[in-house]
Order: sequence, then structure tokens, then C-alpha cells
Amino acid sequence: MTYAFTQDVPIDAATYQRVLDGLGDEPPKGLVVHLAVKRPEGGLRYFDVWESEEDWDRFAEDRLHPVVHPLLSSRFGNDFPPEPERIPLPVIHVWQP
Repeated sequence: MTYAFTQDVPIDAATYQRVLDGLGDEPPKGLVVHLAVKRPEGGLRYFDVWESEEDWDRFAEDRLHPVVHPLLSSRFGNDFPPEPERIPLPVIHVWQP
């Protein structure tokens, strides 16, 4: 079942680029689309659509966290801030080219 969410993250475009560099160019299995936009009040907002929540969970565990955790450690030591809330979005339709 398609899984979509939005998430506000307190990072800037430069930090986001460091995450992207760590992830590499290969799109993760199950990703339909990932959109990152600047928020007027600061930070970024992600919109993600995945083929399933399991695909997202696998990507987060296997690829995302190994990149993000060292970045957080360099800034916060071992006292990571809580992960920003993910707000599920009810999917009505996905139209792809």
C-alpha cells in the first residue's frame, strides 16, 4: 500500500546536501518521489511518497540513519535531538509519467 508523509526538519540546504552526498546517487527501492522545500520560517519540509511503509522503514534504517547519525554526533555528541514528527498523508492517487 502506498505510504506518504510530510516532515519538517530543522536543517539548512547545506546540511541537506551533506546528507544527499552521503546517500549517493542510487534511488532507494520503493521510492516514488521525495521533494524537499525551504520553509519560510526556516528549515526544510519533506514530502515523501513510497510504494510501502516497509520500503521507507528499510531505507531509513539501512541508508538514511547511517548517514544522518554521524552528522548529528558531530553536532550533539551522543545526545541526539528527537526525530522530527512524520505526518502521514492519506494517498488518493499517484500519477507518474
